[in-house]
Amino acid sequence: MSRPVWKGPFVDPSLIKKVEKLKNQTNKNPIKTWSRKSTIIPEFVGHSFLIHNGKKFIPIRISEEMVGHKLGEFSPTRQFSGHTPADKKAAQAATVSATIKPTGPATSPGVTPKNTKVKEGSSDAKK
Repeated sequence: MSRPVWKGPFVDPSLIKKVEKLKNQTNKNPIKTWSRKSTIIPEFVGHSFLIHNGKKFIPIRISEEMVGHKLGEFSPTRQFSGHTPADKKAAQAATVSATIKPTGPATSPGVTPKNTKVKEGSSDAKK
């Protein structure tokens, strides 16, 4: 279920306090947070956050396009390391076999198509 509209977006109260403190300062240090579930509100625009992804903190600068999204959306928790070598070999073999044109039964010498009748006197008839 989604959050009711009358409650408004969820923002961790500690984040709101930290942003309010930094509004008056000229040197804005990044705000370190573990609250990935907090929604980005317009007051966060222009501030820098260090969002924890479970292992390290990912630096994020908040822009206007990010308003309404969650902080956790901008710090991925999984790192894609690529496909296994076996998958790469299978993909390469599939592309090679697709580029080779298969020869049809009509182009092969000595092979007759399935729906044609072979005369008894011809050399292709089975004995």
